Amino acid sequence: MKQIYLDNGATSFPKAPGVGQAMKDYIEKVGVNVNRSSYRATAEAALSTLAVREDLCTLFGSCGDPSYAIFTSGVTMSLNMIMKGVLHPGDHLIISGMEHNAVARPATQLQAAGVSVSIAPCDEEGFLRLEEFEKLFTPQTRLVVMQYASNVSGTIQPIARIGEICRRHGALFAVDTAQAAGHFLFNMQAQKVDAMCFTGHKGLLGPSGIGGFVMNEAMNAAMTPLLAGGTGSMSASLEMPPTLPDRYESGTPNLPGIMGLGVAVRYLLNIGPDALHRREMALTTRFLQGLRGNDRIRVPGPGDAKQRVGV
Repeated sequence: MKQIYLDNGATSFPKAPGVGQAMKDYIEKVGVNVNRSSYRATAEAALSTLAVREDLCTLFGSCGDPSYAIFTSGVTMSLNMIMKGVLHPGDHLIISGMEHNAVARPATQLQAAGVSVSIAPCDEEGFLRLEEFEKLFTPQTRLVVMQYASNVSGTIQPIARIGEICRRHGALFAVDTAQAAGHFLFNMQAQKVDAMCFTGHKGLLGPSGIGGFVMNEAMNAAMTPLLAGGTGSMSASLEMPPTLPDRYESGTPNLPGIMGLGVAVRYLLNIGPDALHRREMALTTRFLQGLRGNDRIRVPGPGDAKQRVGV
């Protein structure tokens, strides 16, 4: 029986060609660590890791410096690292009413610790109400965190316009791309985004347990590391090293996951994320049209498939 998989909002399936093989090859044929020793195999692994960072910078349209591409376990860890690394008691955070718990729960923890939190309203289709959003800014507003696309309604937020507003008020802007990465070719610089947080296992068509964030220097300058530990660099110091990406990557990296993610990102760059997005939009349009004649079904989010992802 042919299987039709409809749970890509939770995790993608099938993965990009070669992802599993790349992970298997690393475990069975390479197996080394990086930044801990000096011999050919570990140097080659470090170069492979660097290549993945470079591809992520291309995918997200960042400054192009691969050291600003940070690996974590996923988008939840990335958002926690940024929110808790930037905000301090007395600071002000703005999120939207559409945010996933990966944003809402850290915001609640920060609020209990003395950070002021405002929730920007959205309309009935899930779009941020931009005028009301801008009225929330105060001199203490330090960070805005928003999702690129909703995991509930699929609504795609006007990220570039939000970025303009954040810059106008001098606030940092971090974006949760869990439901958007792999569907679009981003341009962080043009969209005025300071950090884009991603997970490997959804639209990027990679493995679970690997993700990260791509940031600019403004975000780096505002952050302190959430975690501390070994990095293989400046080991005589008890302070976290200032160099990137080491400053935010304590402990042994998930190298099999990074290698699998690298194959997935390279696959997307080769075919173009827009190719997958066009296919997804065709299926979404067909699905929405098929439901419109049924009065018993209510579909949340925009009726226009161009304004949503296929959640």
